[in-house]
Amino acid sequence: MIDSIQIAEEQNVTETVAIPGSEVMDPEEKYKMNHKRRGLALIFNHEQFHSLLGLPHRLGTCVDRDRLYTRFLELGFEVICYNNLKAEDVLCKMYEASTASHVDADCFLCVFLTHGEGSHIYASDAKVEMSMLTDFFKGDRCKSLVGKPKIFIIQACRGDKHDEPAQPVDEVDSTPLPDSNETQVDAASVHTLPAGADFLMCYSVAEGYVSYRNTQDGSWYIQDLCEVLARYGTTLEITELLTLVNRKVSRRRVDICNKPGALGKKQIPCFASMLTKKLRFLPKPQ
Repeated sequence: MIDSIQIAEEQNVTETVAIPGSEVMDPEEKYKMNHKRRGLALIFNHEQFHSLLGLPHRLGTCVDRDRLYTRFLELGFEVICYNNLKAEDVLCKMYEASTASHVDADCFLCVFLTHGEGSHIYASDAKVEMSMLTDFFKGDRCKSLVGKPKIFIIQACRGDKHDEPAQPVDEVDSTPLPDSNETQVDAASVHTLPAGADFLMCYSVAEGYVSYRNTQDGSWYIQDLCEVLARYGTTLEITELLTLVNRKVSRRRVDICNKPGALGKKQIPCFASMLTKKLRFLPKPQ
């Protein structure tokens, strides 16, 4: 009888044997959130773009920026806002943040409010590869954030499809929909996910679809994210919080838009969690 090792050798099969561990995991284990500082929160807000890019201004994005600034301050973050930076400056600010010491911080948070395309987001003058931005904070390059949450929030489209409304079979959603002025579409997409533990990628829309932004009230996603943070930011676990945001955004629809094809359409955000523990922004002692 030919044993399995010989068969594997003859068929040129490579196999990795996993040895089960005996460690018992605590499903309620939480990230340590009692450091001296909550941490740094960067907001990269892009409203205007170089004319050669052919991208429209993102009216309403400054409302998003201001709401996020207020919510993050309430959660104890040190918040820094950057407006309409060039690509070189975005990379410089991200590098500076990644090389700073986060030893006494709970976590790191970064927001991009912009257009995007493929695996890129747009600075004011050029595209920037998303992985270049997240790679700064991987464990081999940012030692003081190893084992700590690294949260990225991206408000941009992820394609050009409009999500169609669908009626549940056994339930009619009678929740009143918000009043709308004009709804715009943030061009293009964000696609890349970083490899590495303790990252949380939060997207305004699912892959392949457009993301909506009201010219007066800001984007749907940031509006609802900030409302949920205001109510439950210090009590809900982060994935529970983001699921609630998904639900709120999914109940909206486009009522007024200069693109007729968008009328009546819907949106659903998504998040990709590489977190290894539960995360709650517990209040800092006064």
